[in-house]
This record gives sequence, C-alpha cells and structure tokens, in this order.
Amino acid sequence: MDKTVNNKAWFLVLPVLVVVAFSAVIPLMTVVNYSVNDTFGNNDFFWAGLEWFEEAVTSDRIHAALGRQILFSSIILAIEVPLGIYIALNMPKQGVWSSLCLVLMALPLLIPFNVVGTIWQIFGRGDIGLLGHTLAAVGIDYNYTNDPLDAWATIIVMDVWHWTSLVALLCYAGLQSIPNAFYQAAKIDQASRWKVFRYIELPKMQGVLLIAVLLRFMDSFMIYTEPFVVTGGGPGNSTTFLSIDLVKQAVGQFDLGPAAAFSIMYFLVILLVSWVFYTVMTNLEKAEGK
Repeated sequence: MDKTVNNKAWFLVLPVLVVVAFSAVIPLMTVVNYSVNDTFGNNDFFWAGLEWFEEAVTSDRIHAALGRQILFSSIILAIEVPLGIYIALNMPKQGVWSSLCLVLMALPLLIPFNVVGTIWQIFGRGDIGLLGHTLAAVGIDYNYTNDPLDAWATIIVMDVWHWTSLVALLCYAGLQSIPNAFYQAAKIDQASRWKVFRYIELPKMQGVLLIAVLLRFMDSFMIYTEPFVVTGGGPGNSTTFLSIDLVKQAVGQFDLGPAAAFSIMYFLVILLVSWVFYTVMTNLEKAEGK
C-alpha cells in the first residue's frame, strides 16, 4: 500500500529559511557581486573579473597579516589545549567544589568580546591599570601601545584568560563520561598516572578535544574585537590580523571590491579547515564504533 506523504511540515520551516536568506544568502551574494565588479559610486558597476582576487593573492600586506594570524592561532592552540586538559584533570569530579569550579570556569565565557578588550586595555595601562602599574613598580618596562612584543603578550594572555575555560569544560565533560571501572582496573594493574592518562583518559577526550581545537581555531582565526579594542592593530601593524586588515580595507579605505574578494577567500580558508576537522572527527567516530 502506498504511503501518503505529508509535506505540510515544510511550511513550519519556511520562516527560518526566509530569515536565513535575508541574514546570510543575500549578503553573501552582495559580497560576491562586489568581488567581481568595480564601482565609482552611484551604484554604477564595472566588470572586473578576477582582478581583485589576483590582487589579494599577490598582496604583501595580506601575506603579512596571514602570517601574523597563523602565528597567533598556533600560539593560542599550543597554550590553551594543554592548559585546558591540565585544568580539567585537576578539577574536582563531584561535590560542592566541583559545582563551584564549573561556575568559576564559565564566568570568563559570559563576558562580551568588547568588554574583554576594554578590561585588558585598562588592566595593562601603566597609570591606572593594575598589571601595568605593578610591572612598572618592579622595574619592568611594559607598554603594549609602543612595544610590539608587549602588545602580542597582552593579546595572547587575554585570549588565554578568556577562552581556556572552554577547552577545560569540554575536556571535563569527556572525563566525566569515563566509568569508574576503568580507574579501578588501572589501580589493580598498578598503572602509573601517565598510563592512566595515555590509555584511558586521552582516548575518551579525543572527540571533545577535536571540537575544542576546531572551535578555538575558528575563533582565533577570526578574532577581531579584543585586539582591536586593546591595540587597534598596532603598534604599527604588529597586531593587524586578517580580520582587522579586512575591516580597515572595507570601512577605512572603502575599497569594497578588494575587500569583498578578500572576505570570500578568508571565508573559504576557514570553511576548508573546518571541513578537514569535521572529516577527521567523523573518521574517528567510525573507527571507535568498529
């Protein structure tokens, strides 16, 4: 007997599709249009083809910003992932202290990006900031507005303070899923702490670790608000990452064509890396299921 298919449920999804079209698809088509055209204003467009894409690929300024972006994301992942694992391993597993630790770890994640930048901008000032004043009092010449190394250190410490909690909470969730029988068996076998971590805890955290690395890579590769508020991309161009350079080009210089091409390439790089991470995660889940 043929089954009657009821497609009326699609009407419930229609409002969502309309919102997505207006908030994502239409702006994306606008960016694509700008990326292959040139304009002198008054909505008069001239076909430019792939000229803006070629300019972005060969631009030394974008190459420098890309290098700074890759370096920043690499440093962030190298610090936050091991630190998050270490914190998760040392957090209480149950009781009041466990709940208190979870609340404290979640607090930095609730602070808006612009507020985080403002906090660290004031915190690092030598005249009124606690960090800047303390370092000056002990004889350390610290000035994130003039010294590129100080600016980088400030932005890295700020990001570690803000986002390590995410990695720690994800790892903690993975550790909580491990049955006590595993630890009891390891205790009977007199396994060392390293072997317990290597053969019991780390395999159980593989999935959440990949999610943490993916999220942190995406966030760090698209970071804009925090470094812009703290340093404005300076001193010089030392903290001008891809997102800051893109905004300067689009809003500051009003080069809409090159900025549109730049943004599409930026989006495709993030999409490609996210797809690689997703493929790896899927393969790991299939391997664990066998």
